[in-house]
Amino acid sequence: MAEQITVYTTGPACARCTLTKNVMTSKGIEFVEVNIRDDEAARTYVVEDLGYTEAPVVVITDEDHWSGFHPDHIDRIANNR
Repeated sequence: MAEQITVYTTGPACARCTLTKNVMTSKGIEFVEVNIRDDEAARTYVVEDLGYTEAPVVVITDEDHWSGFHPDHIDRIANNR
């Protein structure tokens, strides 16, 4: 079974978040969205545990995650599913 992909966002006003979600959806990549403005535990995880300060943050596994819009990473995920 594939890992659950989580996309941490700051809501609809985040253009890179929306772009990331749209491209992932267009490539058939399923994910769960978590708004870190509404979820304090998620915000703490992204900032303190992962060390990111910009959204979106895409988490594939504990070792595979990134911040920002990265079509190359999205393509890699799509090609490995």
